[in-house]
Amino acid sequence: MAAHVVVALIALVVIGGATRVMEAGLACPDWPLCYGSFLPGKQMNLRVFLEWFHRLDAFFVGIVLITQFAFSLYWSKTLPKWLPWTYGFLTLLVAFQGFLGALTVLNLLPSLVVMAHLAVAFTLVAIMSGVTQQLLNPGKSIFPLWLRSFGFLSLFLVTAQSLLGSRVATSWAAQRCLDFGDSCNLLLLHRASAIPVSFLVIFFVIISSLNRDVFTNQWPYLLTIIFLIISQIFLGIFSIHLGMSEPSLIIAHQLIACLLVAVISALNFKGRGIDESSQSLFLTQSTFETSHG
Repeated sequence: MAAHVVVALIALVVIGGATRVMEAGLACPDWPLCYGSFLPGKQMNLRVFLEWFHRLDAFFVGIVLITQFAFSLYWSKTLPKWLPWTYGFLTLLVAFQGFLGALTVLNLLPSLVVMAHLAVAFTLVAIMSGVTQQLLNPGKSIFPLWLRSFGFLSLFLVTAQSLLGSRVATSWAAQRCLDFGDSCNLLLLHRASAIPVSFLVIFFVIISSLNRDVFTNQWPYLLTIIFLIISQIFLGIFSIHLGMSEPSLIIAHQLIACLLVAVISALNFKGRGIDESSQSLFLTQSTFETSHG
């Protein structure tokens, strides 16, 4: 369930990015309904569909998180003590995210509110990705404390860089800079900070790879991070050279950022597995197979 929520949250961020790129943030002028109904009929077009589906996906994610919170309370005696508290916090975070979503519509897409909306979304992705890894691989972290701190720094900087990119997009700084040579400071800052952030994440991967056990067992995560960083750099370069005129590149840029947050968080929270000192999450014998995204 937790793994599926991670996938749904990443999809939610991508749909939100597509909604912004297609200038569909106000396609539904009211909130929480769309043109006064749950399913707009006559008004339905691509922009309305994007905004409507974004809200629908957010609604289902909220319902699933509330359900998981209820389950964690019901089985609190047999689950890790941190789990109900974490799901309680996630439930409050989703409620706050809904409030920010309402503000973006009712206040006509203010740039700072849209950026805060994305910040909460990335926080949800990072926490749910970590929760999933702790449920699937409980126990102590695969990293020593100092390397785990380095990993969290990488996670924070990738998120901050993504939010800076969101600020560039929502304030139309890129278009104004490329078309009129105006407001270039934000765009230049985003481009300049991408280089040290990328090198820091790659350095984190290299240091992690020096640990034989980590490299042997976690090499798919490490290679994925390298691939995502390289893809993100090229997507940014191509988007600028095309004058930010290709929506698919901008949407893919936000997708890669969200995947980086999810993968780095998963790697940082991944445990060594169940041992004698960790509480088993397998409560009873079952014929059901594990299913996860």
